[in-house]
Amino acid sequence: MLTSTFRPGASLLHRSGAGAKLLGLLVFSTVLVAFQSPLAVLAGFALVAGLYGLGGFGPRTLVAQVWPLRWFVLCLLPFQWWTAGWQVAVAVVGTLVVAVAGAALVTLATRVTDLLDVIARVLEPARAVGVDPERVALLLALTIRAVPVIAGTLHEARDARRARGLERSTRALVTPIVVRTIRHADRVGEALAARGIDD
Repeated sequence: MLTSTFRPGASLLHRSGAGAKLLGLLVFSTVLVAFQSPLAVLAGFALVAGLYGLGGFGPRTLVAQVWPLRWFVLCLLPFQWWTAGWQVAVAVVGTLVVAVAGAALVTLATRVTDLLDVIARVLEPARAVGVDPERVALLLALTIRAVPVIAGTLHEARDARRARGLERSTRALVTPIVVRTIRHADRVGEALAARGIDD
């Protein structure tokens, strides 16, 4: 079972095909980058916010999707403002945030398996040059599955470090993360080998 942010629903956004949503995301992100400006960011944000509403997701869900970017934004925004001016800063950082919000919306309204099926179909012509679409989809599935596992490991290691009174110890945080991540990779490798997918 793949872990994802998918939230079941009956909205028009949920009922739309995974291929259409991925294509829409591609076009949306391309337009954002091509017309990189504060106005484009504002229009893009208005569109994304409206789609979140259409999908039945409130403002709190929208904020939660981009919240992990907060430290990156707090570092990049002042730097861009200082080196290139406020318009460039808003355009660059805003484009990033709005694009991430759009991508997150696709994962909220689409099952991961549906997304991977689309990717496998798109890559089917590459089979002629030796690319195995199913293996590429499997790699993406494993990558998606690994993200919440590593995030959970980080959270648990942070709590354990705090419980031992070692809040400032980098070693107490990094060591268990590395060890548990390697163990997880070993278990995944053994499971793949047991299913004959080890070559």
